[in-house]
Amino acid sequence: MRLAVRLLVVMLSTWLAWPASARDIHVNNQSGDDRFTGHYLQNMPDETGPVRTIAKALRLAATGDRIVLANTGQPYRESISLVGSRHSGTSFQRFVIEGNGAILDGSAPVSAHAWEHYRGAVFRFRPPRIEPQQFFLNDRPLARVIGSRLAGAPPKLEPLQWCLQGGHIYFCVEPVRLPEDYSLSIAEKPVGITLFHVQWVTIKNLTVQGCQLDGISAFNSARLVTISGVTCRGNGRSGICVGGASLVHIEDSLLGDNGEAQLLTQPWSETHLQQSRLLSNTAPAWADHGGRVYLQGQQIKGGLNGRAND
Repeated sequence: MRLAVRLLVVMLSTWLAWPASARDIHVNNQSGDDRFTGHYLQNMPDETGPVRTIAKALRLAATGDRIVLANTGQPYRESISLVGSRHSGTSFQRFVIEGNGAILDGSAPVSAHAWEHYRGAVFRFRPPRIEPQQFFLNDRPLARVIGSRLAGAPPKLEPLQWCLQGGHIYFCVEPVRLPEDYSLSIAEKPVGITLFHVQWVTIKNLTVQGCQLDGISAFNSARLVTISGVTCRGNGRSGICVGGASLVHIEDSLLGDNGEAQLLTQPWSETHLQQSRLLSNTAPAWADHGGRVYLQGQQIKGGLNGRAND
């Protein structure tokens, strides 16, 4: 009899732990509307179709929900934060952001009126935020030349190269062209996705780019987070930053073209890398500022200058 009662208590506890309200919240940045509920993928006459922004979906979300992004071919130009229990999952039902190959972009266009001629084929403008910074042509990072902080002038630039010097971005144009002839942008939003005091979260099938600091930041106490099939590129500081007692698994992902590190780890964190590539093309693959990092299950130390491959 006592065994039967114990089994009943375990079954009841399991049932109560399951998030009864877990659901999909659909987001479409072209056809969606933030007055809708996000219940359905397509627009509905009763306003239950997709919302327009990820931020609205997060305001609607509860524990264990799944936010599903439509890949419309146009970037989601947002900076979002997952905070606390409502943006967490459980061991039975993870909180998921399903990107479906969409892009989350933190950049903003450079106004044609911002430029002034410097000399020759080089033009310059002063960005609202100085460092870290990235500069893009057609939403792709351009080749950066690092100058001396002590120099009074920028280094020599070849066409389509840029540098940050004395509070200005300098850009060398091609022959017979002007800056306004290009689709140029800079990193504007500080972080693509911030994770703070959450657990049992999965972010998958998403590209995060163009942010001034980090593409994804597990800022503090982001536990049991899985980043899967994600590309983090062209962010001013790092592709992914893990710190503050966070535990993050990065799998089947690509980090490259970021400004100071592809992966940045900070004290008290723990990061596991599986089947992922960290490119040391623009910065070290991993900058070790503390914490523990495991590559394919083996702890490594001191950073990486090469690649972490599968």
